[in-house]
Amino acid sequence: MSASESTGDRFAYRCHYGATVLDDHRTRFTFWAPDAEKVELELSRTSDDEPDLLPMEKGQDGEFTLELECPPGAHYRYRLSDDLAVPDPAARAQHEDITGPSVVIDPKDYGWKNSHWQGRPWHETVILEVHVGVLGGFEAIRERLQDWASMGITAIELMPVNEFPGARNWGYDGVLPYAVEASYGTPDQLKGMIDEAHGLGLMVFLDVVYNHFGPDGNYLPHYAGDFFTGERTPWGDEIDFERSQVREFFIDNALMWVEEYRFDGLRFDAVHAINNDGFLREMSERIKTQVNDTRHIHLMLENERNSASLLESTYTAQWNDDIHNVLHALLTGEHEGYYADYCDHATDKLASALHGGFIFQGQNDRRGHSRGEPSGHLPPTAFIAFLQNHDQVGNRAMGERLISLVEQERLEAATALLLLCPMIPMLFMGEESGEQHPFLFFTDHRDELADAVREGRRSEFADFSHFKDEKTRAQIPDPNAVSTFEQSCLSGPEDDPEADMWRTRYMTLLDIRHAEIIPRLPGTRPMGAVPLGEGAILAHWRMGDGTVLAIAVNLGKQRVSIDAPEGQRLYELGESDDATTLAPGAIRACLSSHL
Repeated sequence: MSASESTGDRFAYRCHYGATVLDDHRTRFTFWAPDAEKVELELSRTSDDEPDLLPMEKGQDGEFTLELECPPGAHYRYRLSDDLAVPDPAARAQHEDITGPSVVIDPKDYGWKNSHWQGRPWHETVILEVHVGVLGGFEAIRERLQDWASMGITAIELMPVNEFPGARNWGYDGVLPYAVEASYGTPDQLKGMIDEAHGLGLMVFLDVVYNHFGPDGNYLPHYAGDFFTGERTPWGDEIDFERSQVREFFIDNALMWVEEYRFDGLRFDAVHAINNDGFLREMSERIKTQVNDTRHIHLMLENERNSASLLESTYTAQWNDDIHNVLHALLTGEHEGYYADYCDHATDKLASALHGGFIFQGQNDRRGHSRGEPSGHLPPTAFIAFLQNHDQVGNRAMGERLISLVEQERLEAATALLLLCPMIPMLFMGEESGEQHPFLFFTDHRDELADAVREGRRSEFADFSHFKDEKTRAQIPDPNAVSTFEQSCLSGPEDDPEADMWRTRYMTLLDIRHAEIIPRLPGTRPMGAVPLGEGAILAHWRMGDGTVLAIAVNLGKQRVSIDAPEGQRLYELGESDDATTLAPGAIRACLSSHL
């Protein structure tokens, strides 16, 4: 039975599967292999030992177990035959990448300095999404935490930190979801980074991927074919979430991150590819039941289905791709790919998003498919808004950030809308300092798989007008080239007046958010949003204390007429000599006692 274990400043979650340290001398190994007739534990108690082969006991439903004297730090694999030994799919750490031996970890080795941290309420959240590898690993991130906290960031969200092939990857094609990626640091270094963040008042969220396994190093089909349905998805074999062992595997993983690593929340990647709301509801319920109710734990979704019903009580919030997509279409004029759903009547669609959360609430998309559920009854804080994230930047062929695509004054206005509206704002690393470097798609595959990933990446853009020509597509960076990763790293910390200007802009806006918006967010409801002209909107919200927040913004290229919002002026950008018009790139935010 899975269970939390805590003694003072040390935390562990006893997972059902994997290597569980019972005391200083004994470890229990549990491995689900329903297709195997026998399994042997290949164990090296020290790194210099020749491995012993120890038979495991086969129990019901294909579960193999063995309990024996075994210290933390031991290396092990599960041997299925003379020519196949596999890592533990529930290992907490690996030695020598995903195909090497797994490592026995004692979670209680780490003593927490901030063990009494309980998190922060959701409405205080301002997220910064980061890639650990690009920033140099857990220890390097630890050095940046004070600057982020001082800026007004209240949560950092880590792209997946589970083991993946090689040393460079976004993390979404992992195959060992319990193991911490060794190139980023050790499990204890991850805990140390989270501990430091908590001491600075920062929450830490983690992206987890439960919709597929990556193409490299996935041994599950060799011994647990029942893990999959037999159907295929765009990302690989479809996972069978109706099977209890599969549900337990992933729910235990989520609980391990929250209980043992003290993450303050999880973002569940692309749950539309899971297509099993029953599993998603069970996941949420188990986490809420298991975790001490004094902790603030926040569960977020990425979900193209726009399932508003999952946000009513089951999950905290969803990444609102709709508002990103319509803002991007307005700012850049791009209309290919999924932006085709947003470029027509874009201003009306932005008004719809500011008023009701999702744009697609059951309407047909460009392919004629109905998408979404009514979301107007949900609070604005059920939606995470953003101008950029790893997908929206990195899935561009050349990884350009908005700063390279949009005039500065219009980008500044969109940023102010993001940070002052009642939705939960999210930034992408570097955005807060005007980062110019791209963020590209990068991997570290080998041989035929590397070729397939490179050519597959380039073929994805064949239908885009700019990349119709094969020679042009050949200029798309090779995901496996080291230079592609290096180009994605952020600029150095040297003095840069442009970066300082952006940081000052973000700090000013976040100061206003913390002082005037966040205290009033609980109970906030939208009051409507109306177009003022192409790309220009006036939106109102009734805040929780009864005051009215009005934001007028012009992301278009023409001056528009406006009835000037009344009340306390929170923020203004752009020409202010004429209160009856709004120039391109201008924004006004006011707080009043009435509409």
